Amino acid sequence: MTAGPSKAASQRQLRVGEELRHALATVMGRSEFQDPRLRDQAITVTEVKVSPDLKQASAYVLPLGGLEAGPTVEALNHATGFLRGQVARMVKLRHTPRLVFVIDHSFEAAERMETLFSHPKVRRDLDRPADSRHDPGAGEQGDN
Repeated sequence: MTAGPSKAASQRQLRVGEELRHALATVMGRSEFQDPRLRDQAITVTEVKVSPDLKQASAYVLPLGGLEAGPTVEALNHATGFLRGQVARMVKLRHTPRLVFVIDHSFEAAERMETLFSHPKVRRDLDRPADSRHDPGAGEQGDN
């Protein structure tokens, strides 16, 4: 029996992911990159998800200052050898996971949700008393 893709991360995966996130943030904070696309650039590592076998880690990143995320992620994926070596010195694991950098879209999703929740019809429904929200007869007819 194999586990599906929706299986929750184990405690070890979460702990290793957080250790990797801290190590990557430290390395990126030092700005020791030779690539000019990464020099003097502030990059936030929002999350690191580690595979169940701990052989691969997906690091979700976002450049600060409104910079285009695509070139930054491309440059980070090009610098994975350097980054993996730096992380290996900081995090004590038998094998350092292969790093893959991914654009973090969670802030965009949160902004879209905020925009949806601030829509007048949604606000009206959210501001209604809780007991009338679940009563189909309590709502106004013809509001779509």
